Order: sequence, then C-alpha cells, then structure tokens
Amino acid sequence: MPFRYRPDGDFIKNIDHNRRVMPYIMKSKMESVVYFEQKIPSAKTWKFLKEFQQQTGTKATIFHLVIWAGAKVIQDNPHLNRFISGKRIYQRRGMYMSFSAKKEMTENSPIVAIKRKIEPHWDFETLVKNISGTVREGKSDNKSHTDIELSLLFKFPRFIVSFFAYIIMKLDHFGLMPGFMIRNDPLFASVFIANLGSIGLGTAYHHLFEYGTIPLFITIGKQENQPFINAKNEIVVQPGVSLKYSFDERIADGFYCLRALKQLEKIIKDPYQFISLTPETR
Repeated sequence: MPFRYRPDGDFIKNIDHNRRVMPYIMKSKMESVVYFEQKIPSAKTWKFLKEFQQQTGTKATIFHLVIWAGAKVIQDNPHLNRFISGKRIYQRRGMYMSFSAKKEMTENSPIVAIKRKIEPHWDFETLVKNISGTVREGKSDNKSHTDIELSLLFKFPRFIVSFFAYIIMKLDHFGLMPGFMIRNDPLFASVFIANLGSIGLGTAYHHLFEYGTIPLFITIGKQENQPFINAKNEIVVQPGVSLKYSFDERIADGFYCLRALKQLEKIIKDPYQFISLTPETR
C-alpha cells in the first residue's frame, strides 16, 4: 500500500492490535522511553580483554565487547531491530550500530557520530578490526557525508534550514526519504552506543532522538569498585561497570527487552562462555 514502503525496513503486517495502536497513543520516542540499568561485575571481562590482546595482538575494549554482544542479542531477538516511522512498525533491513567519538581528547575537539553495518557472522576479532578501522576513519581529517551535507545546508539562512528540517521529517514520516540519505545517517540505526568510560565518566541515561529510527541507546560507564552480592548472599566490593539503556517500548514489550538485555549482561560478565580463546592463552 502507499507509504508503507521504506528503503531501510519492511512494514510488519501481522502484529497484535494492542502493539499496533501504541504509536497512535504514544506519539514520540520520549513519551515511550523506558530506562534500565545494569551493574555488571567486570573482573572476568577485563581479564578476557587482556588475554584476547595477548593472543591476537589486537587491542579490544569493553566498547567492542558491548557492540559484539549487542549484535548477538539483536540477532537472537529480532524484535529489537524494529523501529517506528509514520505511526507504523517496521523490521529493519540489516543491523547497524552507531557510536560517537571525539576526534582528539581536547576540550574544543568536535564529537563525530559514526555508523557501521554489522554482519551477524563476524567473530569477535573481525568485529574489533572493523570497528577500530571505522573509528580511525571517523577521527581522520576526512569529512563525512553528514559533515559535507550540513556544511552546505548552513550556508542558507535559518528559516531555510528550519524548513529543510521540517521537509526531511515529513519525508521520513511518509516513507519518502531517499535511501542515499538514510544509508550514511548515524541516527538511522539499530542502536546508538556511547562509551562515556573512555573519557573517565560514569554512565548516564541518554535521550532518544526524535529524528531518525534509533529505538535503543546504550551508555557505558568507567570501571570502578561497586557493591555486589555474591553466591553466599554477602555484599562484596569488586570492579564493575554500569550500562544504562533508553528503550522505545513501542517496538517490543518490556519482558522481551529485559530478557534480551539479560543475555547481553551474561556476555559482558563472562565473555569466555561466548568467545573462544586458545587453551594455551586461558
């Protein structure tokens, strides 16, 4: 039917009416957002990352591990790869991760947003190399497609910029936004991940962008000692990392999302169960 086609997703026909009506009664992402936090013991996490680097010669961080875990969780729970547009629910074609990075660790250095397609069959080492290469490219002096487009746009007066933004939002609403504009836009992705720990910060709940189709935002905090309850029901203080999620509940119910995020938590807590290292290294 008209306006149901999109270049980045397939309209879901057979869906429960209670879920189909949600975009009509909860019209915006911020009206539909649910916040969730995980505090994860990270002793095995950092041990794994250190051993992985020793074995492969490739540096990996918890940022790479969260991306790999997120990709596996989305592959196993495809409803998380849905999005809302024009009050309709779509299944995204492909898996895309967006993330931000500072070009340099200086106060005035700009933050760049980067989008990368993730292939479900990638092993952890392949993902690390691809993501690291993408980050290096994003931090380079080469201008991204978004930089070029925005630099041209802001040559016009503000009312022209406002009108252009209005038109783009309407085109997206009706599924008429050109595929070439969506393809490189980091706000049209499965999930956005921000590694605040890389700049020494704790984690924070992030807003969802009304523009674009991202239904899930994840922030990663720095590693620090936190209280946990052990198997003997005792409180112990040990290294841990916090993840905070902002989730558009219109795409899937809370039980489905919570089950998926528990799977992600297991991967971060003990990567050895999901990613193989050689016996000599372990």
